[in-house]
Amino acid sequence: MAFTNSKLVSLTRISPNRNSPRNQPITKITPHHMAGVNSIEQFADIVANPNRQMSANYGIGNDGRIVLTCPEGDRSWCSSSPWNDNRAVTIEVSNSAYGDASGWPIGTAAYNSLINLCVDICKRNGIPKLIFTGDTSGSLTFHYMYAATACPGPWLKAHAKDLCDKVNAKLNAGGGTTEKPV
Repeated sequence: MAFTNSKLVSLTRISPNRNSPRNQPITKITPHHMAGVNSIEQFADIVANPNRQMSANYGIGNDGRIVLTCPEGDRSWCSSSPWNDNRAVTIEVSNSAYGDASGWPIGTAAYNSLINLCVDICKRNGIPKLIFTGDTSGSLTFHYMYAATACPGPWLKAHAKDLCDKVNAKLNAGGGTTEKPV
């Protein structure tokens, strides 16, 4: 299995919290919410701590910039499931507001970067279509499918169909950006 990483990244800071190499081809994408309003530098600092015992392949800051913290050839420790983490590219996305009462929303810049990163991941890994089934059989999975958690929060859960529609429209049009977000 040959793996490549996205060229959309603005920063690379590899976490020690990972298994190398992953043991399955990439067939899924699992976005999470950061449960905070964070920059990519703040997220990279969090997953750099070996005591934290978590990582993700990518983090997207509230400003839309992307950090690589676990190469796609490695399994991140992100969705409480080695089975999923060996098959998925995991992405932690900054929220634009705090707390359950806010619904853990994701801002426009971060959401647009998530769409473009998903398109890039699908293209490089031969995922023809992003499909949300509501369970683990789809190519778009969520953390709550593998653990007792509210992640990725109400906002991202409510946008699962929209995310798939926007990613698939770019895949079908041959579109999607390969430029880094500003």
